[in-house]
Amino acid sequence: MIFHSMAHISGLSRDISKMDLSHILQDLQQCKAPEEGHSPAEPDTLLCRPVAEVLLHVQEKLKAPGLTTDQSGEILHIVEQLFRLGDRHWLFSECCSNQSTDLTREYVDFVSSLTLYAALPLCDNDSGTLPESSFEAIPARACVVSLVVLALVQRLGNGGEVVSSHCQATSWVFLTGPLAPLLCVFALTHMQDQAWTSEASRTAASNLLDSVVQAGDWETTSQLLFGKNNTERQPGILGSILEILQSDLKRDSWKRNQATKHVFAWIVMQVGRPWLTDYLEKVFPPSLLMSDDYCTDNQVLGVRCLNHIVLNVPAADLCQYNRAQVLYHALFNHLYTSEPQLIEVVLPCLIDLLPVLEKDPACTGLPRKPNRYDEVLRLTLTHMETEHKLALRSVYAKFLEHFIEKMGIVIVRHLKRLERVIIGYLEISDGPEEQTRLAILDALEKTLLIAWPRMECRLSALVQSLLRLVCDLSTESIPPAVREELVTKATHCLLLLDHCTQGKLKVGIKQYHCTTQGVELAFNLQVYFLLNTTWQ
Repeated sequence: MIFHSMAHISGLSRDISKMDLSHILQDLQQCKAPEEGHSPAEPDTLLCRPVAEVLLHVQEKLKAPGLTTDQSGEILHIVEQLFRLGDRHWLFSECCSNQSTDLTREYVDFVSSLTLYAALPLCDNDSGTLPESSFEAIPARACVVSLVVLALVQRLGNGGEVVSSHCQATSWVFLTGPLAPLLCVFALTHMQDQAWTSEASRTAASNLLDSVVQAGDWETTSQLLFGKNNTERQPGILGSILEILQSDLKRDSWKRNQATKHVFAWIVMQVGRPWLTDYLEKVFPPSLLMSDDYCTDNQVLGVRCLNHIVLNVPAADLCQYNRAQVLYHALFNHLYTSEPQLIEVVLPCLIDLLPVLEKDPACTGLPRKPNRYDEVLRLTLTHMETEHKLALRSVYAKFLEHFIEKMGIVIVRHLKRLERVIIGYLEISDGPEEQTRLAILDALEKTLLIAWPRMECRLSALVQSLLRLVCDLSTESIPPAVREELVTKATHCLLLLDHCTQGKLKVGIKQYHCTTQGVELAFNLQVYFLLNTTWQ
């Protein structure tokens, strides 16, 4: 027998179609594979029906109006048992009852139908989002479908079972091309932590993806996408996956399915050098489209994809067709936003993109003309100087050091505004962790190391700001470890200031501490002693 308990399904499936599924399955019970050494029977003498007819019948039943979730679950459970226990010759051999049948096409149509059964409802409004109540039935459907296709994948990948040598068999090797991309897209849709998934559906989808990798004799997901380098018999399926997603990533359709953008982003993040260059035409436009949306979450997702593209595509390919220039203008416009989560991905993307468009500022020759580095830093410092949101100030401060390091000595063009920003950010605490002050001290240290010849004229303002910071720390309620780190960084900056001004800081502090009182006086004396003992 192919499976058990046929009477149960006959009651559920009655009157749904002309021929009941249970009748077809009862016919299948009489079907036996030809034995070794015997010729297969002619098609018109077979007592069983072809597998394509069963697959088509299941698809029709799942589309039948009025079918409940429990009924569809029972039908799919029987199909799962069919794949697990059914005769392999009847399932995959293009002979006997399956003669003149394109099993590859039949299985592709069947898997496509199953993935549509567990697909997300489409969004018709411009927001591209649906309430969570719209996805209530999706996790359960995804679990059932995952089990069915998992049974199919495991049976196809079971090399221990063979059919008669005189029978033409369809194996996983031949089904890899058309089936694996569909299964990967389905698995990626339901394995991410989103409103339409549950812990059970994510686990089922993850197991399905692992089974696809194992059944195709790949070692990792990367090999599944790119193929094995040492053989042409197992090419990657990345191109096929992008083809499937392409129709849903157009300007007028990419918001209809909420899962498409997340699947696309996951795929892009897995593709590195040198493969990403070959698919640049397919991944760059959708990423730019998402980054240009009005929804912050979509913008963040798009910029992350663009940053990955910048890091993994050669500069020559990025500059071709003015891609890098278009990307720069898109990212530069995002600098006017007030959303911290967007600025946090835009700034590093710009830092990585600028070397593609501009020469290293240290190697541009003389005179060094202002370029995009100056344009980005000028606007960033302008926003930093007037920003009052602590979250956004923290993001700006975190990346300021990287800009200074990239620009090198040409940072001297911006020292006046940079000084005001550093002093202003050292005055305000942003919480127990003090991430903003720590980052600003790192930026100051980098500035002192790079632009030390220009520091003497700014000595007084910077020293007073650093001393005031340490005095404030003695009265603020912050963790001891954070206070110690801040004091250490501030002291290091003072030492650098003294060094780059050839000892003038010691003279200034000796005069300054005579006018102070209490804790500030004690600290100034401590710093004065430290400076004297350090630079002797």
